[in-house]
Amino acid sequence: MPYLESLRVFVRVVELGSITAGGRDLRLTPAVASNRIKELESRLAVRLFNRTTRKLSPTDAGVSFYDHARLVIENLENAEAVIAGFAGNPRGTIHVTAPLGMGKRIVAPLVPEFVDLYPDISVRLRLSDRKVDILEDGLDVAFFVGTPPDSTLKLRKIVDCPRVLCAAPSYLKKHGTPKSPQDLTQGDHNCLLLRYPRSPEYFWTLETPDGPQKCEVAGKYDSDDGDVLTQWALDGRGIVNKPRFDVAADLTAGRLVEILPDTPPVASVMGCLYPHRRLQDPKVRSFIDFMIEAARRTL
Repeated sequence: MPYLESLRVFVRVVELGSITAGGRDLRLTPAVASNRIKELESRLAVRLFNRTTRKLSPTDAGVSFYDHARLVIENLENAEAVIAGFAGNPRGTIHVTAPLGMGKRIVAPLVPEFVDLYPDISVRLRLSDRKVDILEDGLDVAFFVGTPPDSTLKLRKIVDCPRVLCAAPSYLKKHGTPKSPQDLTQGDHNCLLLRYPRSPEYFWTLETPDGPQKCEVAGKYDSDDGDVLTQWALDGRGIVNKPRFDVAADLTAGRLVEILPDTPPVASVMGCLYPHRRLQDPKVRSFIDFMIEAARRTL
């Protein structure tokens, strides 16, 4: 069993890129996680990681060993899932990610309800607006709001998600209210942009009487955190493109004002992605079914 636990630590350290992150994910201190890696290297008589003060990366031996170690852990988890299914009592850990807005306002509030129903399941929730690689990061479920990606992953749609352009009254008083989509592209307005490293050229697609219209927008502010964009909008710094549920309270309270309501942004899809094999795991299947039904009810 200690050897299997060391394998778990090794796999998560490779996937998350640091001993601290890998240990934290498994509820271990950095010291314990580091000792597990050292014990594994001693047992195998090979160095698994190249270590510098700034970076931890697997050696060639580490990369090769990771591929096999991950299969060992996955096969063990699959075997446990089969037994749990026979027992009618799903158990284990689920690794989940979601974008910040959806994660904070929809997913996170529902996780305790799920765990109350299935007390033998633990949920590791990571929130980020950056793109993630589900397989590389060792995730079981990834929620998203946007255009469904073209991938080999399985997709379950939750709902179509209307979007809205909005700004604070103070911004509109100072800069004027856009009257048409063209007003957004002439350099007179600050559009608050959700960007991350290596993101593509930025544009907003709006619904018009002539069909979807791509607007190449620009502004002085961008961030990889959607909540930061909302706060900048509330501070009167620009116009933001958000899922309506994400800013509904601010619109109702008048802190933000909808603009161009006749040509809103094209609606997004809210859904979840998962590796095909994960749906055979009773705990993952139960989680996905619960979250989809509860999210639809919430929205």
